[in-house]
Amino acid sequence: MLSKIIDAVREAGKLILNADDIEVASKDGGANYVTKYDFMVQEFLCKRLKEIVPDAGFVGEEGSGGHEKAGDGYCFIIDPIDGTTNFICNYKLIAVSVGLALDGEPVLGVVYNPYLDEMFYAEKGKGAYLNGKKLIIKDRSLNEGLLCFNSSPYNKELRETLFKLLKELSYQAVDIREIGTAALSICYVADNRNAAYFSLALSVWDYAAAAVIVREAGGELMTVNGENIGLYGTSSLVAANRTAMKEFFAIAEKVSLA
Repeated sequence: MLSKIIDAVREAGKLILNADDIEVASKDGGANYVTKYDFMVQEFLCKRLKEIVPDAGFVGEEGSGGHEKAGDGYCFIIDPIDGTTNFICNYKLIAVSVGLALDGEPVLGVVYNPYLDEMFYAEKGKGAYLNGKKLIIKDRSLNEGLLCFNSSPYNKELRETLFKLLKELSYQAVDIREIGTAALSICYVADNRNAAYFSLALSVWDYAAAAVIVREAGGELMTVNGENIGLYGTSSLVAANRTAMKEFFAIAEKVSLA
């Protein structure tokens, strides 16, 4: 099943590589953009994935078919283009993200950047991989790596709290990054490019696939309040190795997140 899903995701990436007139629109009149390729890629994936797991449900960023969370049985959780603003602005950091949940628990994840031809994938209990290379997270301090974050472009009311926390964390990290895609940012933790990543507000399709990958690589994933993350609604998120996670919470406790 995993190999068939990887093939479908790679084919979806070709639609992005061949994009021409992308037809940009705003979902809410703000910075939450969508293009015709977001819809095209999601429609393509739903059709292909339905052939692989016929009885699966679907949750997708561009319409969830009446579903807002992963329920009983199999459910695909799709972000057709994670990093739509990057896509529009010709930044080559975007991801096709496909997660698979079983009875509400993430069991498989595929995250693909077609521009760099980097395919991250994992299946619960079977390890995480990048283009066939096994991913194993190094346990290291924040001061030994990059701290990546999400600037909350769709939730600007969170920015005062976000940047207050980021300021304190930045003193501990080698440097900070905001690359415009949560899925890749989390996968970069799995690949040791980031020591940690955090966001104060993500949707389930932003992290469902990458969550499996970072956990299978030996990383940890939870909310900024230290709670388990569910596959529904909007959630804060921290992904890191064990040491960096402890350091994150030690600093976060000193900053009011209310």
